[in-house]
Amino acid sequence: MPSLKEIKNRIASVNSTRKITSAMKMVASSKLHHAQVAIQNMLPYETLLEHILKSFLASDRDIDMPFDKPRPVHRVALIVFTSNSSLCGGFNNNVIKKMIEVMNEYKAQGLTDDDFLIYPVGRKVEEKVTKMGLKKAGSFLELADKPNSEGCRQLGTDVGTKWYRGEVDKVEMIYHHFKSAGSQILTRKTFLPIDLEDQLYEDKGRDLSSDVVTAKAQEYKRRHGHQAEESEREDAKPLNDDFIVEPDVETVLRELVPKELHLMIYTALLDSAASEHAARMVAMQTATDNADELLRDLNLDYNKSRQAAITNELLDLAGGAQN
Repeated sequence: MPSLKEIKNRIASVNSTRKITSAMKMVASSKLHHAQVAIQNMLPYETLLEHILKSFLASDRDIDMPFDKPRPVHRVALIVFTSNSSLCGGFNNNVIKKMIEVMNEYKAQGLTDDDFLIYPVGRKVEEKVTKMGLKKAGSFLELADKPNSEGCRQLGTDVGTKWYRGEVDKVEMIYHHFKSAGSQILTRKTFLPIDLEDQLYEDKGRDLSSDVVTAKAQEYKRRHGHQAEESEREDAKPLNDDFIVEPDVETVLRELVPKELHLMIYTALLDSAASEHAARMVAMQTATDNADELLRDLNLDYNKSRQAAITNELLDLAGGAQN
């Protein structure tokens, strides 16, 4: 059994660690509040803009806009969001594992490491990309520390330009979606080309069930027109393509597409930031609880050792008195 001095030193060490984890939990909780307010204010706006864009693209397939047209995938860009620091549980490792999993899926289709371009938002993923020897499009450490709209706009412009010029054929984002303080959903979302069938927002609590417009619904309407039976029309609901657009759809889309691409990155960044603080808060709370449990065990061991030492001293005194 350890000596009283050893147990006492251990108790002091655990107490010191507990103070640190408790303070970090409070800091993460404060940062989470601000990040949560930011994503809650941003999400409805980005959701509605995404819905409007997809509605335009799905309702009028004759406009000459390349952003919703898929093409054979030979080069892939991945925008991956992690944190700059650790002590947030499996937050960073889960994102990196997902990135490797996505890459392996494309490699199974014939791609190689040279066919990937990584946009690493966060020190942890940037270090991993460098270690793996993958091509990266720059360093975005400031975005992970201090999310800002302008940085996301520049990133979105760069990605969109590369996709438009054919330097990459598909762009995906990997990040954590903040659902609650205790739940962060690891998310993989197609950035370009724009996926008109994407229903990801349903998992995010975005209720657009009353007026979702999809390419499938519009194709049904074009094939059957107004001659379909009432029962068949139910399958095409809801259709919301009666737009009055000024000056014209193409002009509106030229403004709308870059703005939506910018906001998709900004929303993902805010989601990731809120998820990071939530994960760190939970991790530090767990560490503090573990420290409390360890302190209880150490105090019990200390008291047992102390009682044993006192008993031995009493026995020695009693034995000496008898002699």
